[in-house]
Amino acid sequence: MRIGGLLKTSLIDYPGKIVAVIFTQGCNFRCLYCHNPELVYPDKFKELIPEKEVLSFLEKRKGLLEGVSISGGEPLLQPDIESFTEKIAQMGFLVKIDTNGSFPNRLRKLINSGHIHYVAMDIKAPENQYTEIAGVKVDFWKIRESIRIIMDSGVDYEFRTTYVTQLCKQKAVLALKRLVKGAKRYYIQRSNYPVLCNYNPDRFIQIRETMKEEVRFCEIR
Repeated sequence: MRIGGLLKTSLIDYPGKIVAVIFTQGCNFRCLYCHNPELVYPDKFKELIPEKEVLSFLEKRKGLLEGVSISGGEPLLQPDIESFTEKIAQMGFLVKIDTNGSFPNRLRKLINSGHIHYVAMDIKAPENQYTEIAGVKVDFWKIRESIRIIMDSGVDYEFRTTYVTQLCKQKAVLALKRLVKGAKRYYIQRSNYPVLCNYNPDRFIQIRETMKEEVRFCEIR
């Protein structure tokens, strides 16, 4: 595993759980609002943390941590992600995976392994804006397929979208609403970069109320 970072304790990365967060190195997207560029752009990569070191840390935190969240970057780029999550689950931890949804076959295999307990998928944009927001050409069928796999899996999950300015327009909101129809949990996220999102609290509340018409739970982060 290419591990680029470790957050030893988090109260916000797995709903209702105290977890450690493992950040994998490498990503196939180049999002406008990327929050972890040091995990995405090779020229910004830092020294890797040895897998043995991370597993040793987790071994010592049994009984103190409830779970582990694996984020990135894009964790499903890692060829050994399945064996890694198995090792963590066998320690007795709940395992959450963050993904951009561009590897549905790998995602299905990982869920079917039984070692994943929560999936968080970023839905970047409606189909006609995906390339613009993700920064690369995206096969949108794979995004739809990942959404379907997650919703049909029986595993706990959430979908989330970072609402940059161009996604706050009503046409985009309605397209995203159709994508997440019937979802259990959906989060509306604000960008960390004000230049990309002219944050309007009233507009975000309107978006939340629109999404609530099709999802069981929706909140603003």
